[in-house]
Amino acid sequence: MSRSYAVDVPRLWSETIEEHRQAVRDATLDATATLVAEHGLASVTMSQIAEATGIGRATLYRHFSDVEAILGAWHERQIDLHLERLAEVGNQPGSVGQRLAAALETYAHLSAHSHGADMGAVLHRAEHVVQARHRLRDFLRDLIAEGVAAGELRADIPAEELATFCLHALGGAREMPSQEGVRRLVAVTVNGLRPPH
Repeated sequence: MSRSYAVDVPRLWSETIEEHRQAVRDATLDATATLVAEHGLASVTMSQIAEATGIGRATLYRHFSDVEAILGAWHERQIDLHLERLAEVGNQPGSVGQRLAAALETYAHLSAHSHGADMGAVLHRAEHVVQARHRLRDFLRDLIAEGVAAGELRADIPAEELATFCLHALGGAREMPSQEGVRRLVAVTVNGLRPPH
């Protein structure tokens, strides 16, 4: 019986329900990130999140077990958005060296504006972070390999090692006091990728 009901549900109705669920999920993730940024992770409760989102606590608990689970989902969404942005930058017109430099600068600025230490302690031990770092390293490795093939980047070090070097070097962007400092860090990193004279 439920099978025939599923067939009879109009497509628009199904899409509307899914859009509503996604909107509620996005609102929950955004409200939680805002509350944690304002009050600190230890102070935020599921009741506050439900109130800020405008849904019942029972509904919230159907989707997430606790505040950390919501923050993990928020962080995963942020990482996906950042990876999409980096792919856009890395695929723009221009030489591979220009595209790589633009992608590295974008990554450095995203790193410099990442969440605070309170959230970082919870978020960076999650499995999705490990997977995202692999995806990011692979993206940079492929871009660097393209630059090596074009003769624009050094060929004496494997592209995967250079990608790892870039990620570690630009991790320092979080501690830079200014945008100019971030740009200088990117310039030094890019110079390290050029063929030795």
